[in-house]
Amino acid sequence: MGRLFGTDGVRGVVNEQLTPELALKLGAAIATYHGEGARILVGRDARVGGDMILHAVVAGLLSSGARVYVAGSQGFAPTPAVQYAVKELGYDAGVIITASHNPPQYNGIKVVGPLGIEIDRDTERKIEEIYFEERFRRIPWSRAINETNTEHRVVNLYVDAVVDRVDKNLIRRRGFRVLVDCANNVSSLTSPEILRKLGVKVYTLACNPGPFPYREPEPTPDSLAEVAAVVRTLGLDMAVGHDGDGDRAIILDEKGEVWWGDRTGTLLAAYIAEEKLPDVPKRLYTAVSSSRLVSDYLEPRGIEVVWTPVGSINLSYRLLEEGGIAGFEENGGFIYPPHLLARDGGMTLALFLEMLAKKGVKASELFSELPRYYAVKTKVPMQREKALKVVEALRNEYEGKPGYRIVTVDGLRVEADDFWFLVRPSGTEPVLRIMVEARSPDRAKELANNLVEKARRLAAL
Repeated sequence: MGRLFGTDGVRGVVNEQLTPELALKLGAAIATYHGEGARILVGRDARVGGDMILHAVVAGLLSSGARVYVAGSQGFAPTPAVQYAVKELGYDAGVIITASHNPPQYNGIKVVGPLGIEIDRDTERKIEEIYFEERFRRIPWSRAINETNTEHRVVNLYVDAVVDRVDKNLIRRRGFRVLVDCANNVSSLTSPEILRKLGVKVYTLACNPGPFPYREPEPTPDSLAEVAAVVRTLGLDMAVGHDGDGDRAIILDEKGEVWWGDRTGTLLAAYIAEEKLPDVPKRLYTAVSSSRLVSDYLEPRGIEVVWTPVGSINLSYRLLEEGGIAGFEENGGFIYPPHLLARDGGMTLALFLEMLAKKGVKASELFSELPRYYAVKTKVPMQREKALKVVEALRNEYEGKPGYRIVTVDGLRVEADDFWFLVRPSGTEPVLRIMVEARSPDRAKELANNLVEKARRLAAL
């Protein structure tokens, strides 16, 4: 049997791998799994093909007897807003049309359960079995549901929930001036409003929904260069850059420096453990792609650091089953359990502002507390089979080698005294992802270049 679901839902290039035919059948499989009469909330970001894929999914859901509710106007809503609404409004499931940070030609289909968390791997396999075996429940015409419903509460419910989780008065008193870059997508509907309700002077960039006319959907130092320049020119307190569907937040300090999500997440985890959830077990979950500074900073503060495979679903289910203060990935996805067991860019932004207000310092001063590592991220195009071959060859090279420690929960992570690197096949694109950190930028670049060359050589064998 084939596989549909990757690291984070079903993704592909629109009208190539991700076709309306696939979306129709997948919608029918989802509804068949959940049963006749299941209430399913559907939302989407503003990517190319979103309307086409949404309507195909809805048709499939209806054909198999689901009661379908579409979020707001045309389905537009950030992913965490849809997830929060599924949980709070008692839906049986949610379907979100998004490819998150992937390049503009991609779109995807994400399925979430009644807690607002992405469905687990076992549920994915059951839906895939229905899909590939075409065991769809076809509702007779006499019981067919003849309409979709509109769920108007999604955006406002979410915005109010985020604002209520932080100290509004504390933030308001600081009079922050903040730039938000919404990547021309659905966080345009929420993040500026969250900031306004927190008494922040808001500056917006790319906060009108569209198919990424301004920058790539993934917030990186390169794609946020203009944001950094605006922050410095206007003398703002900070900025935030979102991805395509608003479940990530990358923070820029008042100097315009871009900080990866594991840096922000580390500071937030320490703050949450001390100030917001002092009675919760001091346990933090983070992906194996996160920096070693996470453990360097948090473990001396009595916080246990648990490494997980890449993919926010792994963080969500560990938090659900074992408890803890938070979970995060280096890409800017942060999970605050009292709010939602899923990554949430709007919640991350609000928590960071509260922490900044509470500490009474500049954003750059907060980040200066962290150990300094220099990171390089890159990727080498190759099919998954070749990427797996490269990972295995590198594992054979480093396993048992004196002076190195390896972690294999996802790909291969190799740690030495003054650097570490991770190589892993992407779960969403046909690439080998490479991450390197070292104590100097030149050393990090040198290691990354060497790994890229070695990966290409090994893939060609």
